[in-house]
Amino acid sequence: MADLNGFNANEVEPSASFEALPAGKYLAAITDSEMKPTKNGSGSYLQLTFTILEGDCKGRVVWARLNLVNPNQTAVKIAQSELSAVCRAAGVMTPKDSCELHNIPVLITVKVKKRDDNGELTNEIKGFESKSVASKPQQAPQNSSTPPWRR
Repeated sequence: MADLNGFNANEVEPSASFEALPAGKYLAAITDSEMKPTKNGSGSYLQLTFTILEGDCKGRVVWARLNLVNPNQTAVKIAQSELSAVCRAAGVMTPKDSCELHNIPVLITVKVKKRDDNGELTNEIKGFESKSVASKPQQAPQNSSTPPWRR
């Protein structure tokens, strides 16, 4: 048993269950970061917590996990490339500590994928861009019978 110290559920809003965020681009900021050991203990990854800053999903969080220390050098190279993209999006090119990347608005591209272990939908961050990209006007689609890959 655990002592709940007089907790009263009438005084606290219940948590809501969260479904995966819809795929798309979101303005977000890193609000937490931490190095964690990998499941098998052979390396560690940088976990970045991104909090959505605006829109219907404001306040929701999504995570990026970058395998910066791993015996698999391909995993390390991918993680370093993703960290480079985060740094460029935030405008912090040579951070000494991950906290230097906190609270800087960036544009993240979120995808939805099905988990292998339980089949549930989950989010994955697949891109990082400078906030200024969001303010650039979108190019109007061209109406052409030529497929985009042949233009």
